[in-house]
Amino acid sequence: MHNPATDEMPPAHSKRLGRELAMEFLFACESKQELPGAAEFDVFLESVKEEFLLEDNRNTRRAKDYAVRLYEAVACDQEKIDGIISSHCRNWDMARLSGVDRNIMRVAVAEMIAFPEVPAVVSIDEAVEIARDFSGVEAGNFINGVLNSIKNSENKKNGN
Repeated sequence: MHNPATDEMPPAHSKRLGRELAMEFLFACESKQELPGAAEFDVFLESVKEEFLLEDNRNTRRAKDYAVRLYEAVACDQEKIDGIISSHCRNWDMARLSGVDRNIMRVAVAEMIAFPEVPAVVSIDEAVEIARDFSGVEAGNFINGVLNSIKNSENKKNGN
């Protein structure tokens, strides 16, 4: 919960904001057909400050740091991540997915791969909630199905 006394949010909320910022940044980069470095993230943050009601506080700094880490995880392994998503999108081509949905899944899969301290179910739940906020209930349901399929496949590979 938000603590008005410190004007800070708990770390879980900063991770949620970080996921949203990473998705938005990836979407913006994809629209420009480029993958800039993390340095351009500050410029992006300035452009979305009002939309996300960002203030210069610890929560925003945590969110930004997490978003940059997520973005870098996607940028480093985008081909692998896209391949994983594609193999679980039955009868759907990645290019046919909305840019928002595609980038929500990229962030979630990158988090599942590069952040083992975050349980896959948390990454999936967060992705579904973000999809519902940004893209609608049907998108959330679709993303839930794809990401759960990925999680189950990874569990089988790892003998879980």
